Amino acid sequence: MSRRRIGFWYRLAAVICKPPLLVLFKRDWQGMEHIPADGGFITAVNHNSYLDPLSYAHYQYNTGRVPRFLAKAGLFKSGFVGLMMRGTGQIPVYRETTDAANAFRAAVTAIEKGECVAFYPEGTLTRDPDLWPMQGKTGAARVALLTKAPVIPVAQWGANDAMPPYAKEKKLRLLPRKTLRVQAGPPVDLSAFYDREPTAEVLRAATDVIMTAITEQLAVVRGEPAPAEPYDWRKAIARERRAAREAAKATQGAQGAGTARTPAEPAAATEPAVGPQQARSTQQAQEDESK
Repeated sequence: MSRRRIGFWYRLAAVICKPPLLVLFKRDWQGMEHIPADGGFITAVNHNSYLDPLSYAHYQYNTGRVPRFLAKAGLFKSGFVGLMMRGTGQIPVYRETTDAANAFRAAVTAIEKGECVAFYPEGTLTRDPDLWPMQGKTGAARVALLTKAPVIPVAQWGANDAMPPYAKEKKLRLLPRKTLRVQAGPPVDLSAFYDREPTAEVLRAATDVIMTAITEQLAVVRGEPAPAEPYDWRKAIARERRAAREAAKATQGAQGAGTARTPAEPAAATEPAVGPQQARSTQQAQEDESK
């Protein structure tokens, strides 16, 4: 595999980050042969730990094709972080832009110049309870259809053992020594979408193909079957909110019934006692009704 010019700033970042990664973690890297030797391309990566960008970047750096991450434009403005972001050629995302295509114009330009652009299609750490990839956002698919560049699915696992997502305390769990597993798969076939208008439906379908490819790679890495359907964060939030509203209504109804009685009302004498088993049955019925 030919090695492109990496540049001073990326090499400096490697000098800073690689030694602790080599010392603190074991590595299991697979599928480097799928990383294109030449030309622009996209990597689509799952996200399950605050640490996994370092794990993936280490893997990708060693292929000789360094990734250009998409990051908030504000990170590029000042300080050492901004200097490193600009120097290593990371790509600012202007989230205030209303046109989704323009929001990724720098990514398109980088790919046309022959660079690798790394996407986390989920847009955030996965909310799936078992840390499988959840339903992705359409940005990676949009750029892929604009550029017709290869999309390489990348699965990673192990960083979440050292730094679990959404833990109460963001502490590294270094012992016993964890293994960072990264595996790239063959390019995703999106040719069926190239000649179609990039409608919301087309972008969603292309995104689902990409996320399926990532999930299939992760199933191999984890050695276990993936869920039949990806976790839909929006639907999960909607269910939680609906359950909270129903619980609030039930509480208000119970309070209203209690305040409607007068002290003279012999509630205990006229209302039958409800045993624990009956209470559980009533609760289950209410839950079934709310589904």
